[in-house]
Amino acid sequence: MKALKNLKDLIGKTADLIRNSEKTVALTGAGISTESGIPDYRSKGTGLWEKFDPIAKASATALLSDPAEFYRFNLPRWTAYRDAEPNTAHRALAKLEEAGLLFSLITQNIDGLHIKAGSMRVWEVHGHLRTCRCMKCSSSYPFTELTRQFEKGTNPPVCPKCSGVLRPDVVLFEDPMGKDYLRALEDLRGCRLLIVVGSSLAVYPVADMPSYAQKLVIVNREPTPWDSRAEVVAHCSAGEFFEGLLEALGL
Repeated sequence: MKALKNLKDLIGKTADLIRNSEKTVALTGAGISTESGIPDYRSKGTGLWEKFDPIAKASATALLSDPAEFYRFNLPRWTAYRDAEPNTAHRALAKLEEAGLLFSLITQNIDGLHIKAGSMRVWEVHGHLRTCRCMKCSSSYPFTELTRQFEKGTNPPVCPKCSGVLRPDVVLFEDPMGKDYLRALEDLRGCRLLIVVGSSLAVYPVADMPSYAQKLVIVNREPTPWDSRAEVVAHCSAGEFFEGLLEALGL
């Protein structure tokens, strides 16, 4: 297939693929949220995990070995994520679902912006920042319980019932994948078109999800290991791409 270079052509090709797809699923990563002010993790020179070792800072081991340092490093950043607002790309994906053109959305992000944007069938395979739980008695609390205690000087935040250390309902490094991951795999059965947005496709097991789809569209600022398999590869702003895509689809 002759490579498409012009952004308008890439958008038009994507619109045609969506129209002709019986089942389209989206997979999003950190790059879709950068236009909402949330830095990504793996961009060269600027990604968070380019500067810090994720196992040392955001793993199950880090939480268990030094929970106070775990929260000093992660909680202010996560709190900022919760205050962010959806951007054009988030809203466009919600619009595609509303129009019956998108079956479901799988996200690696914990920021909750797809749900804020109005997407309904969302699988948050790395968890979310809406709740937390006690590692001792498993009691569940709103995520704000973490920030409330932290801001009052209690670090690490603890369970009001048993004083066990609380943990956010996110999938940390070294954690097993949760129920949303299994549900996402179910939705990928029979997927004719997978639209990947803002993911480096470098973190497993999510990085293997493109293998479930017949056709791929990849919208990411940097190359991914799956680019050679994709029908469309757009190294551009997700917001710019999806603004044009909605127009091409008459939405």
